[in-house]
Amino acid sequence: MQKMFINRGDSGWFSEQHLRLVYDQQSFGKYITEPFSKDALIQQIERKSKQFGAESRLNLQKALTSQYEGHTMSASLAKNIEALTSASTFTITTGHQLSLFMGPMYLVIKILHVLKMCEEMNAEFPEYNFVPVYWMATEDHDFEEIQSCSIFNNKITWESDQKGPVGLFDLDGLSDVKKQLHERFKNNPDGEVHSLIDSLDGTNYADAMRRLVNELFGDRGLLILDGDDPILKSSFAPILRKELESSFAEPQVNRVTSELLNDGGKDQVMAREINLFYNEKGLRSRIQRGDNGLFAEGKGALELEDLVADPQKVSPNVILRPLYQEFVLPNLAYIGGGGEISYWLQLRGVFDAAEVVYPLIQVRNSVVWFDRGTKGKLDKIGGKLEDVFKDEDAWKKEYVQGNAGDDLDMSGIDTSLESLKNELSSVILGIDPNKEQFLKAELARIEKQVDGMKDKAVKFSKGQHDQAMKAIEFVKSRINPNGGLQERSVNFFQFCNTGDVQPVIEQLYAGLQPFEGDLVFLVEND
Repeated sequence: MQKMFINRGDSGWFSEQHLRLVYDQQSFGKYITEPFSKDALIQQIERKSKQFGAESRLNLQKALTSQYEGHTMSASLAKNIEALTSASTFTITTGHQLSLFMGPMYLVIKILHVLKMCEEMNAEFPEYNFVPVYWMATEDHDFEEIQSCSIFNNKITWESDQKGPVGLFDLDGLSDVKKQLHERFKNNPDGEVHSLIDSLDGTNYADAMRRLVNELFGDRGLLILDGDDPILKSSFAPILRKELESSFAEPQVNRVTSELLNDGGKDQVMAREINLFYNEKGLRSRIQRGDNGLFAEGKGALELEDLVADPQKVSPNVILRPLYQEFVLPNLAYIGGGGEISYWLQLRGVFDAAEVVYPLIQVRNSVVWFDRGTKGKLDKIGGKLEDVFKDEDAWKKEYVQGNAGDDLDMSGIDTSLESLKNELSSVILGIDPNKEQFLKAELARIEKQVDGMKDKAVKFSKGQHDQAMKAIEFVKSRINPNGGLQERSVNFFQFCNTGDVQPVIEQLYAGLQPFEGDLVFLVEND
């Protein structure tokens, strides 16, 4: 596996705010604690230690022990859960909503990013214990966003009409998905991927997802935490009450967002008057304030004291979920995608109002995986890895012009056209200087006609380079499927076509640079 690192700004794939968050966090100084770095992680320990005490650590350990009941626990996983009660143990966290068979590749990248970061920090600072956490966002209800996965150019969809928190979904219909996944790897019946497919099982989808992720990463000590937990929700009840009584979050988000926009940033999320949902199997509905008190559509009137007494029926939305996460974890940093980290910029005021330590934030590594087939197509047409950053039509045109020889040399046409324009200008304006507007319009028309004929010539030449054009289309479809980032649509297991998984994970893990921001290219060897 070859590795190559390219500045994200050179790709043209990322927004200005994304690039600032990767390479210039200092420009967001008043919205964060401090720019992300190894030294900043150590400084964050002091801040977090002052707030996160023994009782919070014990609650977290109890919750995780309960959540893992009936699940396989590796020695490193058990050690990390046990270590949570130690004042020298801290977490580094990433999170994501539940996905179908790990969903897009970037979920695997997120998890490996925090695993490798913790490994490097533990090696460099042995006086502390850095533990990786995957926050399993089981309470999300956007099932349509996660019910499909794309593998080997096939879309597999879990058909279900269930509603409410996806983590509480029954597994009806999932057996058909697993059957389709097994079929994709039928040529490798002994591959480990089949046991992973079978591991997607349990009492509900949260349980099934934990089993799958644990099969993949449990041996590396990854803690999988479900926030929909009675112990953790009970500890957070005072802040839930604060939001239900005073709606403290909305004005803080609005104030910070206004400042952020004035400073050239972008807003990603919008606060509500109450940033909480009513949550139970089959229903996740916004808690609202009406003339007669609190209510939720589909549930009716709600009593504040009942909600605080049974906080597992209350679910934080995108505004308060980060606060909840940081409240229940001895966390130093949150690692996420560019969009996620952008909305964290809007939340500093919420953390301050709730008196919860705001974490360091970092945009995860972004990866482009060149499999052998894709790299072979690129090599056949003499392309470079950087060519994938080009627009497909522009790349085709450039290829044709570079490989058509003298037949497509249009420099003489351009020179002759410029000479013709000059001569016509001299004649027309010599007769009547007031015809300048007429002249400009006619010259523009002539130039447009010539450009059209030049484009036709390129198109005719493309037909003579049909195989190369198809190769460019193939490469772009593999690297920029549907015009987007590969990692945001292609399932990780597509790169495990032999059925073996852990060797591919090792290759991906080796290529990541958790303390660097550049785009990672991983190229399979021939």
